[in-house]
Amino acid sequence: GIFLFAMLGAVGYGQEKVITPDLGKIADGKTWKVTNATAEAVDVEGRHAVRLKAKGDSADGIIGLAVVNGSAFTTGTIEIELKGKNVRQQSFLGVAFNVVDERTFEGVYFRPFNFKAEGVFKGRAVQYVAWPENIWEKLREKHPGVFEAPVHPVPDPNGWFRARIEVGEKQVRVFVEDAKEPSLTVSRLAEGGKARPVGLFVDVSDGLYANFRVMPAKK
Repeated sequence: GIFLFAMLGAVGYGQEKVITPDLGKIADGKTWKVTNATAEAVDVEGRHAVRLKAKGDSADGIIGLAVVNGSAFTTGTIEIELKGKNVRQQSFLGVAFNVVDERTFEGVYFRPFNFKAEGVFKGRAVQYVAWPENIWEKLREKHPGVFEAPVHPVPDPNGWFRARIEVGEKQVRVFVEDAKEPSLTVSRLAEGGKARPVGLFVDVSDGLYANFRVMPAKK
């Protein structure tokens, strides 16, 4: 309704509205729907942020999500600042879009512990998934090196970094910091075309999220 739209703090952007979800209301039970995770609003290094902590592991079919109630996004751009940690297998954080429910969504997430890794791990820094059919294990096995990639420029694995995810009708492109070239470009593996909620993604451990903006493409 109108009230919810006002709560989202929308401002004009072309013909569509920029959605700037209020991270401070992450735990109010109304603005956000948090599933399989705990969420708290925190102030970290000058940022109004959210700490999400996963309650489970994607290996068991559980992903932590915090979805903005009432948000409707089909194609466009998602911007966010993220902070993980350089601890192997303990930092998986990103965004979810085209969210049907807690088990059916598309996502782009980062593995900060692989940002500066050597060898094969370096190519596993950013990942696209389309649950429940196309989880990372299946994509890595069937299409190695296609749906995950290194990130450039290489951020501090323990520090804040900016990500921009461009969601088109058929393609997703992921940019880090001010890069002119995407770190990852993939063909979408889920049926899009419908305005659906967007939100935050966490797996296994916890992560920090700030400056979350969703810019729907002009119709």
